[in-house]
Order: sequence, then C-alpha cells, then structure tokens
Amino acid sequence: MDGTLIDAYQAIISSFNFTMRCLKYPQQRGSVIRRSVGWGDENLLSPFVNSKDLKRALLIYRRHHKKALLRESHLFPHVARLLGILKDKGYKLAVASNRPTRFSLFLIRHLKLDKYFSYILCADRLKHIKPHPEILNKIMLRFNLKPSQVLYVGDMAIDAQAARSAGVKNIMVTTGSSTRRELVKEHPYRIIPRVWGLLKILQKPILP
Repeated sequence: MDGTLIDAYQAIISSFNFTMRCLKYPQQRGSVIRRSVGWGDENLLSPFVNSKDLKRALLIYRRHHKKALLRESHLFPHVARLLGILKDKGYKLAVASNRPTRFSLFLIRHLKLDKYFSYILCADRLKHIKPHPEILNKIMLRFNLKPSQVLYVGDMAIDAQAARSAGVKNIMVTTGSSTRRELVKEHPYRIIPRVWGLLKILQKPILP
C-alpha cells in the first residue's frame, strides 16, 4: 500500500518528528525516516527512542498520524484508474500491508479505494510480518488460489522476499522505501517506475 499505491511519506515524517519533539528526542531527516518505513509503526519508532518511552511514543504518533494522513497523503498518479480497470477485468484485488489495520482502513477509505479491494490484511492480525510469507499465504487461502495464480506488487526488498517465500511472482515499483539497487538484488519478475506500468505488463499473459 504505502510506497506502491499511496504516497503517505510526508504524513509519516510529520508524525515521526512531532513525536520526537514531544519526547525531547532529536528529529530526523526525511530520508532517514523514509528508509525506516515498511515494518509497522512500532518498528519505525523503536530504533529512535528508549524502550521505556516506546509505548508513549506510539500513542503520540498514532494520535497525530490520523490527522496527518488526511492532510498529507495522496495517491500516486493513475492509481484509482488502474484499480478500476483491473477490477473490471475480473482481477481479485487485496492489500497486504505491514501498516496497522486501523490506519490502513482509515487511509484506504479516505482516498476512496475501498470499493476496489476484496480483502485487506495487515500485520497486526498476523503472527509474523513481511518478509515472512504468512500474509500472502493467508490471502491465497482466503481466495482459494495457488501461488501460480497470484501476482504481488510491492515497493520494498521485504516485499520481494515475502513473494519469493510464498512462491508468488512479484513486480516491484521504485516509488517506495527500497532503492532500485536493493530491489535488483531480490531478482523480482519485473521492476517498474510506477504502479501504472502494471497495466502494460498485464496485456501479455504472465500467469499460467
């Protein structure tokens, strides 16, 4: 979701540094924060605060972030059009996110994407977060699909790793937290600049 369909990085940066200011910790550059996104908010904050302050940091961050998402998040170009086309073509669309369910649903509804997705699964409902394949395995089970019937699109090296562990073909976009070099090392099926490029790839059969 984040970094693939939605650009919420400025909202995350704002909430992160607000939390740091409240707790008297050093603020961080946007590039540093962006590189830490993708593992859930607890893992985002924990390297930068003492363990005794983490619970309070999460409360401050989450309270601020709900408002920041409204102000500072937006779709990447042509995302709604892409999802509409895919749904009309009969694809089952699902979200597999390490972001907490509460904020995933809030963001998806705010950006009016909920009508496109048949299922939304987030890490706080699982025992393991990506790169563990549990989230993809559960989505496949939900739709009674084999790995060969699934295409996973993500923006981080951990997305490619999760897909590989689940036996799922994957396409990576370069709009997220991982660099192109990091994505190349994971040997995905394809790397594309933006998710809109998925439509051109799907014009040719890539799934058996």
